[in-house]
Amino acid sequence: MPAPLKVELIAPDALDAGLIARWHLLVDGNPDLVSPYFQPEFTQVAGAVTPGAQVAVMHRGGEIVGFFPHQRRGGAVQPLAAPLNDYHGVIALPDAGLGLEQVAELLKAPRLSVGGWVGAAAGGEVQSTVQAALPDGYEAWYAERRGTFGKYFKDKERARRSLEAELGPIRVESGLTDPDLLDHLIGLKREQYRRTGRHDVFACGWTRDVLHALMRDPRGRFGASMAALWGGDRLAALEVSLHGTDQWHFWFPAYEPSLARCSPGILLSLDTMRLASGNGWRVFDYGFQGEGYKKYFCNAERRIVEATVVRPGLARSVSRAAVGLLNVTGEGRGQRLSASVRRRWAAIEACEVTAGARLRGALSAARAAAAKLSPDPAAARP
Repeated sequence: MPAPLKVELIAPDALDAGLIARWHLLVDGNPDLVSPYFQPEFTQVAGAVTPGAQVAVMHRGGEIVGFFPHQRRGGAVQPLAAPLNDYHGVIALPDAGLGLEQVAELLKAPRLSVGGWVGAAAGGEVQSTVQAALPDGYEAWYAERRGTFGKYFKDKERARRSLEAELGPIRVESGLTDPDLLDHLIGLKREQYRRTGRHDVFACGWTRDVLHALMRDPRGRFGASMAALWGGDRLAALEVSLHGTDQWHFWFPAYEPSLARCSPGILLSLDTMRLASGNGWRVFDYGFQGEGYKKYFCNAERRIVEATVVRPGLARSVSRAAVGLLNVTGEGRGQRLSASVRRRWAAIEACEVTAGARLRGALSAARAAAAKLSPDPAAARP
């Protein structure tokens, strides 16, 4: 009979050289843990500025068998640095038997919410993230993609010529870490959140601090940086990426809305891949597969799970009652909206560290949900 699991909770800055070595050994032994988010350096750097950050160190028979970096928000446990954390799971070997439900039980969490879980999970919604794999480099990848989707890539080549004709010579730089440039990107993202009605994940402040900390503290093959595209003297597009081992994770893209017709964000992604591939990067992760353009870039995918594990009791009953109420008031639309509402609430809960701020965010989310449920008066006009 295997020895029982024991859990020790430590702060991210308590990860010493021995624990980091063990972490690297577990990551290297599990091919599912390839994302930069799973590197211990992400936990060290992001955890230093993330409120409520902890690392669960899991022991069995005197041996460390797993790590789980996380944060606490009231009664909820979430992946460390959520909602910025796109991939998460237990840092363990594949046969360790540490799935989502086991982690929730070990941490005695009233609620464990995950949006990009990698590993075993009994429930939840299975989704996919998509990647562009370039085993033979950028030129071979582009030739294959252009041959498969000729119309799309010819259109982007025309967009490049149009942007250059309008603004002047195109210049792309990568590996940028300038804090003022990062603040400009964050400002563009915040404007985008306001336009689209999404929760502003940078309004809380600490999420901005995470990006700045990652940008100024690269560690070996792990780090974060920006790429930027200019047309003449005008900055047209920016993107923050996270990178580690051979994985390049596109993270926060932004572009000048007035230049959308020239697809500056797409052009920047292409040039970032070309430059990074020349430096040995081979897998470019585009995250969730939602946006239509990603199908033209990506030739691989990964399975992840979105789920919430709730301990039996009032919280579970209230959650089910809320979905039922949406179904009643929305004539069956509750289930269709529940995923959207759940994701919005997860972002609010992760960002906001006080009950008052979470309440304000929840009220805003409720108003948005009610607007979706309400019929549009204009739709009934002849």
